[in-house]
Amino acid sequence: MEAADKAGDGQGYLRNQFLVAMPSLSDEQFGQTVTLLCEHNDEGALGLVVNRPTDLKLADMLSHLGLDTSHFSEAGPPVFWGGPVQPERGFVVHTEAGNWDATLTISDTLHLTTSRDILDALAAGSGPSHYIVLLGYAGWDAGQLESEILHNAWLNTPVDQQILFDTPSSDRWQAATRLLGVDFTQLTSAAGHA
Repeated sequence: MEAADKAGDGQGYLRNQFLVAMPSLSDEQFGQTVTLLCEHNDEGALGLVVNRPTDLKLADMLSHLGLDTSHFSEAGPPVFWGGPVQPERGFVVHTEAGNWDATLTISDTLHLTTSRDILDALAAGSGPSHYIVLLGYAGWDAGQLESEILHNAWLNTPVDQQILFDTPSSDRWQAATRLLGVDFTQLTSAAGHA
């Protein structure tokens, strides 16, 4: 767990980090993903995959909830697949803390809200200026993420909000790999540990 101890929030945890899937991670769900780690502690970790848009558009989802979406010029941005756990549960990753009913602070400038009031604000055009809406999440039990990192499934790097909010989702994995300073095309699936 040495790599994890040197990164993240200074307590040995990886909150506010991107988990970047290694090329050798052939898992159908997580291959070439970028996951925002929102929570990581002794009990496990919670992350959101931020580069897998679904076919569902935000305006359609908000309309389904009975909200007026007339301010959207089109169907709006896509809703992202955040992970396989509780795919019906919604999350909004955003800037500006706001005064929402259920918000987790990821960093000074990045927040995660799960309450409906932020969806009401997004529908009204008065929500945060930068946001991503996701359904579902990725979860790890105690020690599971650390084990996966030790077995070369993931590398971690501090979050870059430009990648999160401004980079097209299809380019986020490659952009996140560049943050690592590694040419992933030169890596093999066999790796060792010192």
